[in-house]
Amino acid sequence: MPHHLSRWIGLAGSVLLAVAAFLGGALPHGNLRPTPVSIWQGPNGPLIIGTWLAGTALLGWAWWSLRHRVPSTRWVLVTVTLWLLPMLVTPPLGSRDAYAYACQGASYNAGINPYEQGVSALPCPWLDTISYIWRDTPAPYGPLFVMISGAIVAATGSLFGSVALFRALAVAGVALTAWSLPVLARRCGVPPQRALWLALACPLVPVHLISGAHNDAIMVGLLTAGLAVVAARPGRALPLLGGGLLLGLAAAIKITALVVVPFAALAAIVGPYRIRALVRDGGWVVGGALAAVVGATLAAGLGLGFISGLEQGGLVVAWTSPPTAVGQTVGYLAALFGAHIDALPVTRGIAVVVLGVLLVGLWWRARTRHPILHAGFALAATVALSPLFHPWYWIWPLAVLAATARRTTWFSVVALVSSFLVLADGTGLPRYTKMPGAPLMTLLVIVVVVRLVRSARAARQPVPAD
Repeated sequence: MPHHLSRWIGLAGSVLLAVAAFLGGALPHGNLRPTPVSIWQGPNGPLIIGTWLAGTALLGWAWWSLRHRVPSTRWVLVTVTLWLLPMLVTPPLGSRDAYAYACQGASYNAGINPYEQGVSALPCPWLDTISYIWRDTPAPYGPLFVMISGAIVAATGSLFGSVALFRALAVAGVALTAWSLPVLARRCGVPPQRALWLALACPLVPVHLISGAHNDAIMVGLLTAGLAVVAARPGRALPLLGGGLLLGLAAAIKITALVVVPFAALAAIVGPYRIRALVRDGGWVVGGALAAVVGATLAAGLGLGFISGLEQGGLVVAWTSPPTAVGQTVGYLAALFGAHIDALPVTRGIAVVVLGVLLVGLWWRARTRHPILHAGFALAATVALSPLFHPWYWIWPLAVLAATARRTTWFSVVALVSSFLVLADGTGLPRYTKMPGAPLMTLLVIVVVVRLVRSARAARQPVPAD
């Protein structure tokens, strides 16, 4: 398909999604307990679902069709801008998180610690816009984002104004990513235009980062900027300190960004890996990151409560999280024999241990090869082994892998499939497809583990002599 045709097909998809957002997006006073059936039977139900499905399909098709043959960096930036424009003026698509950001900011401004009490404690003036499950849960975001939320609410004093500024912040994050990725791509021998296309033209970006106004946008922007600075100036103290500060600011938005810091410390080394070189060069990166996180924590005056807020992900049970799917499947199998077993705590706990071992193994392997590529693998593992998976989480590894990986099909497939998991109003389809979703995901986990084990065994085999 000609590249100019892909541009206009994608724009048509974006416009259709904008129509879906106005008809049945995450409207402030919409139905807080929708189901796919209730949406279909409601006002304009078939039209809402039809425009959402068609728009997502067109965007996904246009993105997928050009993943290996993008004309130029300038062409990508113009095309992505066109696709994002309709999303700037829509109600939030796919999530009500922007309303929660506003309420958490209002709570913070009122002197309430959002890490200790939910937004219902204020009560927030916009409490009725937030899903019931999140009204009494602590904020899972870093101290910098809590302060930003408070500043936005104080500046606007309204829900719509706050959402608009959260969206502007997301646009800034996407722009920062657009600046960073070509730098990373050139350092890793990847065509910059391909990196930009894979990361920014993906349907997850216009729907969830821009229209949904998720704070993942600014987190990813700061993260890729930090990695770009480190990759471009290894061995130089001040740039490495600046890169570390950027990574620390990303972690002060969402603490999971800290996963990449050990890999960035490896990327800071000039020459082969040595412990002395790691301390000399990587120390600047680690020190900058820790300084940013500690500084934001002290400035917010909220302590380390954001760490306990991460536990709230366990409240949602959806098969899109592999450890959750395995736990669900174990429960289903036990039920066939008349037993009632809640295996989720066990499978999720095992996943945390596996993640820890995997991160250490990836770092050890990265000492001698492509540390930033392994940072992308580490982010992918973090998302895959977490107890909760939201589609926009996949943008974290997607942005890094797009600029570093030679093989792109596997993470592009995950991004494409994830684009279809959430309806326009934020209704998550995995909640209503536990069967056969959980068993199928469990089967996929088994297949992936078997292939990884076989690959590891093959790698250990001695090379036969000529």
